[in-house]
Amino acid sequence: MKEIKEPHQLFDDPIKYYTSMLEDIENARKNIYLETFRIGNDSIGIRFKDALTEKVKQGLEVKILIDSWGGSAVSDSFFEDFILYGGELRFFEKIKYNLDLFTTGHRRNHRKLLIIDEMITYIGSSNLTEYNLNWRELVLRITGEIAQSFMKVFFVDYKMYKKYVFDKARLSTMIRYEDSEIVRDVPSITVQRIKKRYVQLIKNARHQVLIETPYFLPGFLLRKALMDAAKRGVEVIVIIPKHSDVGLVDILRNKYLGPLHKSKIKFLFYLPHNLHAKAMLIDNEIYSIGSPNFDYRTFRYMYEITLIGQEKEIVNQLNSHIRHTMENSEGFHYKKWKDRPRINKFFEWILLPFRHLL
Repeated sequence: MKEIKEPHQLFDDPIKYYTSMLEDIENARKNIYLETFRIGNDSIGIRFKDALTEKVKQGLEVKILIDSWGGSAVSDSFFEDFILYGGELRFFEKIKYNLDLFTTGHRRNHRKLLIIDEMITYIGSSNLTEYNLNWRELVLRITGEIAQSFMKVFFVDYKMYKKYVFDKARLSTMIRYEDSEIVRDVPSITVQRIKKRYVQLIKNARHQVLIETPYFLPGFLLRKALMDAAKRGVEVIVIIPKHSDVGLVDILRNKYLGPLHKSKIKFLFYLPHNLHAKAMLIDNEIYSIGSPNFDYRTFRYMYEITLIGQEKEIVNQLNSHIRHTMENSEGFHYKKWKDRPRINKFFEWILLPFRHLL
């Protein structure tokens, strides 16, 4: 018996949201648009590729946009039947080998969207791979005409998939739908819409700021906003994995934890597996769910997208998700941090100049 889906539904178990996505793809009747950073040449990637190919055979319009770097495990040959039957596939910004490779190579499309029949949207943290099957993720399934706003974002990305020069301000314009905001970023040192919106939300917080992120390397403005919030009595809690999938980030983030802890910011380490969810909840009233991490690289180099809103149904589900994450986490120990080995401090110092690229 199939589960009855709510209009808005949060998933943090990859198996459950993969199952839900595949069911919605199977039931699609008109069109499917998929934008992802990574799809694996593995059991999960193959299941999605086969499901999308079947819909193309049925005559549906199906478009796929994959980042060239993140999607390096697959190629046109992986999608041979999909393309043969009329499916459309594009790889976003293929890597150019030139003198500016070090920075342009980091300009990746990290957005994750699945839009079905112009009425169902999935947005969140997860790629389509078996690599993350035991991770704690966060994916939101929403229904309604807001899907058409997400379609606008998708088609802009799909059309400019190989453009390296464009109007950054225009392509990062916020899209409003009723009480929700679709906030998107493009690579930029100055624009950084998502970071600026986060700073604003934290500055306006009255009681509590809850953050879940796999990678925590916040720049000065975000650190200041968090410290100022804690100073005026707002409870600020940041939940990060004990061990993420990027060890260098784990080493460097430790440099920030002690000083921020002394500023009354609370840190929790998620223990069971990698925490890959990307979310923020302000005053149990305003949520942000999407693809951005809480680090320099995200805001400076990546194409990101997040949904900010106040729907009580989503707020309640996100609150429940975060509370469960906290129950499986341990607190930060300042004395242990202060007494960490000198070799750890040395590598923190060595990595610091590269914080924008990690």
